Amino acid sequence: MDNTESSAPQQGLGSADLVVEELVEGGITRLAALYYSEIPGEVGPVRSMRASDIGIVAPVDGAMVASGGAAQTVERVNDAGIKIFNEGSPGFFREQTRSAPYNLFADMAAVAKAARDKETARPDDYLPWGTGDDVPQGRPAGTLTADFGQHSTNWSFSNGSYVNENTHAADGDEFPADSVLVLRVEVGDAGYLDPAGNTVPETIFEGTGDALLFHGGKVVKGSWSKDALDTPLQLETRKGDLKVPAGRVWIELVPVDSAGGSVTYGK
Repeated sequence: MDNTESSAPQQGLGSADLVVEELVEGGITRLAALYYSEIPGEVGPVRSMRASDIGIVAPVDGAMVASGGAAQTVERVNDAGIKIFNEGSPGFFREQTRSAPYNLFADMAAVAKAARDKETARPDDYLPWGTGDDVPQGRPAGTLTADFGQHSTNWSFSNGSYVNENTHAADGDEFPADSVLVLRVEVGDAGYLDPAGNTVPETIFEGTGDALLFHGGKVVKGSWSKDALDTPLQLETRKGDLKVPAGRVWIELVPVDSAGGSVTYGK
């Protein structure tokens, strides 16, 4: 989903179970919204996929819903065994009141029907789930900012949940984040340029890195690990496993400092 002012108002974020914010070219971001417990109606604006999406989608054997992608990216996504639904697939349409390329939307009920297998199974857990009692004491953190370079996402803790202060979501359709999980990631080169001549970055969503879990107005420091692009995410602190309270989670894949990313938080 596009995550610039041109995308406003975004539709469908309020129905997502989990959202992953990822870096794309030019230091801006896009959102990978995952739907499982509730399939919404119209969602968008739908934009193109990136190789970074493989590590986001593959662990739960999800289907990729995008406008399309560069030939190299489509080939890699196909090689990863991920189903792709793009413009021309059931449920896609152009919203006549918006301008291209910010006018492609998808009726997720139609997409879900087309994506349904004869044999379905509950996907693996996306995160190591737990309860609020499993979260270590942590430090007070009522605000946080995830900086991707040219875009920053600002959060504040209010009335038991996290509020995205600069969301582009439609009024009443904001994502209700019970937790915000920040993962510091290495960024590589996807190997091609966008139409404007910008290098396309690729988030390396495997290996290890630092993690920050924001829940209940506090932050807990830890680390993340992922053995391969298609394996589940593991979290731990120096004292043991770190569990995320079951609920709706926004994951920030923030580049490490050397790649132009930063994370700040305060009381």
